[in-house]
Amino acid sequence: MTSLICTLQDHGDDVNWCAFSGKLLATCSGDKTLRIYSTRDFSELPFSPLTGHGYSVHCCCFSTCGQFLISCSTDATVVVWSMDTGDIEAILEHPGRSPVRIFALSHDSAHLVSGASDGTLALWDFPSKQLRKTGAVTDATMVACSFSPCSQVFMTGSTYGDLRLWNLDMKQLHAEKNAHDMGVTCCTFAPSILSDGQFVQLRLASCGQDNHVKIWVINNHISGAYKMQLLHTLTGQSAPVLSCAYSSDGQLLVSGSVDKTVTVYDAMNAILLYTLTQHERYVTACAFSLTSPLIATGSMDKTVNIWRLEDGCRSHGGKLSPDGSTPTSREGRTPAARSKLLVGDWSEEDVSSWLVEEGLQQLVGKFTANNIDGTELLSLTKETLVSELHIESVGLRNKLLRKVEELKSDLVCSGIPDEFLCPITRELTREPVLASDGYSYEREAIESWISTKNRSSPMTNLPLLTTLLTPNYTLKMAIGRWKTSH
Repeated sequence: MTSLICTLQDHGDDVNWCAFSGKLLATCSGDKTLRIYSTRDFSELPFSPLTGHGYSVHCCCFSTCGQFLISCSTDATVVVWSMDTGDIEAILEHPGRSPVRIFALSHDSAHLVSGASDGTLALWDFPSKQLRKTGAVTDATMVACSFSPCSQVFMTGSTYGDLRLWNLDMKQLHAEKNAHDMGVTCCTFAPSILSDGQFVQLRLASCGQDNHVKIWVINNHISGAYKMQLLHTLTGQSAPVLSCAYSSDGQLLVSGSVDKTVTVYDAMNAILLYTLTQHERYVTACAFSLTSPLIATGSMDKTVNIWRLEDGCRSHGGKLSPDGSTPTSREGRTPAARSKLLVGDWSEEDVSSWLVEEGLQQLVGKFTANNIDGTELLSLTKETLVSELHIESVGLRNKLLRKVEELKSDLVCSGIPDEFLCPITRELTREPVLASDGYSYEREAIESWISTKNRSSPMTNLPLLTTLLTPNYTLKMAIGRWKTSH
């Protein structure tokens, strides 16, 4: 489920774009300003609003590190702002002085491409702020742009309805004619890259005046050829779709429409999850937080709504019983009742009861003194038994570890969906993160793997293109829903 947690009402005109960094939210508007908020409590920063554009501000985004905010405007400029002071760091004037409708910054913050009303493109070296290349599409206005997660190619969309893939030499690699009838309005690459040694696969979402959101697969063969094909057409909105954005794990897709609705989809399975209806006019902007399950949506009603995605497992102590009530401490729970819970949800009393059943009652005192619950039980190692619990008997340690391994084996055989298990530990994932190989892992397990296995993928053995890990909130919510229903 989703809940509206706050509404920001500071802009004096249409809200055109929203963007998150790790700690900030930026919004821009037809009132010529940008406003910056802390995502901790959505209070406005002291140097906000930012004023420097002469006309409507169409688009904004943060640099990867969050040090800079970039914006573009009808005044034909792209402006780079310092997020330490709010001061202007640089002004990039578009060639020909045509109004800049869209821009995109590469994920490595090395390049920036801007698109203008006259169909021209400008590719900039972002660190030096120097113009590198120019290009153009005739008889169209550039209104959509997105860099691939590898930062080596970018997609543009125009009012003519085409999607075009470009490389950093401003060479067209592919053109998808009439991708959207009556024009493209937005496009965005999914954050993950899939590779099988022969192909590198990218996914792109686009939306347009035809009321549709489309998900495309783009395959790049080792020969260098690109092939683009339509995977899904999402029809959850009844009017032109003006904006779309992926979650940081690539599992969810949000879109905003002229019909005043916000839709949230399961992007992998093309399933409509939620329709949100709080805005009073066209929804022109949407963005997912990078670090928490939040969505920001902006509208021509001059407001920005902040939504929270709930994971279905909120309760005291993070544990929820099947009927939704908060469990109380129940000493001596029967084995049958305890077996209905995942081991990770066992209380300290459940662990003590289990020790007695397995003939390990001499350990109850040590476990109780150290507050060992189900989660700690599954994470025990020979080293922690010696150094932290001070269990000196080798036989007792080995017996305990064998029993714990049996519990883990039971988890695998207990009907838990395989996708909920970390591929490394084969345990139920508690803090899932998405790696660049496209697989989700327990954060601690993949971080340890990367630090010791020379950045190879645990699933494919191929080098990881990046060690960046993004929280998989969709998987966490699915696990939460599964736990409450079982």
